[in-house]
Amino acid sequence: MGTESYTYMGRSFSELSINDESSSSAFSDCNSDRSGEFVTASSQSRRLLIACASENSDDFIRQLVSDLHSSSIDEQKQAALEIRLLAKNKPENRIKIAKAGAIKPLVSLISSQDLQLQEYGVTAILNLSLCDENKELIASSGAIKPLVRALNTGTATAKENAACALLRLSQVEESKAAIGRSGAIPLLVNLLETGGFRGKKDASTTLYSLCSVKENKMRAVKAGIMKVLVELMADFESNMVDKSAYVRQKEIAVVILLQLCEDSVTYRTMVAREGAIPPLVALTQSGTNRAKQKVFQFSSTPLPPLEVVTWHGVGSSKHFAELLMPRQYPCRAEKLIELLRQPRSGNVAARTSEVVA
Repeated sequence: MGTESYTYMGRSFSELSINDESSSSAFSDCNSDRSGEFVTASSQSRRLLIACASENSDDFIRQLVSDLHSSSIDEQKQAALEIRLLAKNKPENRIKIAKAGAIKPLVSLISSQDLQLQEYGVTAILNLSLCDENKELIASSGAIKPLVRALNTGTATAKENAACALLRLSQVEESKAAIGRSGAIPLLVNLLETGGFRGKKDASTTLYSLCSVKENKMRAVKAGIMKVLVELMADFESNMVDKSAYVRQKEIAVVILLQLCEDSVTYRTMVAREGAIPPLVALTQSGTNRAKQKVFQFSSTPLPPLEVVTWHGVGSSKHFAELLMPRQYPCRAEKLIELLRQPRSGNVAARTSEVVA
């Protein structure tokens, strides 16, 4: 451990600790984006960032916003990276950055052909969207379509963070339909099917939020979500080390299927034909005795609204947290089995074509 002097953005700083553990702790507890992925931000840069921000954050933020407009891609990258760091775990910074005019240039960066710059822009927008006051401004600044493009063409991290950002924006009720119309849902279903574990989680929580709107349910069904969800439930060959997370992945699939099937006989028929009942039975058998005793108590309980959902720190919802408590999964699976076994009638093929047209 020691101290050194540095010059950064035309300003001199001294007596900065070289102890990485203490100096980086400000960013170690918040996982709004991927905490360990700042490979281009050296420890020195992070220390200087903290020093600048703590000494005069308003001036520093204004300088960063100005750099977002630079003709140099490297300067834009550095500014976007530092903005995402500043917004990562300090609510007051999220408001200051938005008021300084950062959102529109960051939205522009999301459309960049440079994938790293796009990723930094996406993640900065995600971190800013953690502030409820910023959600409508982000959506009205035209962020939805660029985020959907990033979901389609970005790096793995950009796709995951774009899904999370869309989740945050979908918490404004008026944005749900707009996100659906933008083409996000087929891409989220694809991420749910082909993404890594974190990508699947991000996609599933976002789809749950969006599918509270009827037209988005139709889009999800048309995109093949039922087959993907049933396959997730039936996947008994996973090599995931974290088995509890693996089980939770199955259980969120149950929650989404129940959301889709509660009011639609057609959807129930489609899910049953995908072979959902055997894996659902397996899930009910994994529950505790207390859970099994509560099946009928919870089976009549409607799904709660999704207020703020994330799997890695974007936020939390009491309602959704209660829904995801282990004792509730067997109950939800039991309810879904009951729905799927109810008598069905009518021309299902014709009705299905009408629903997903």
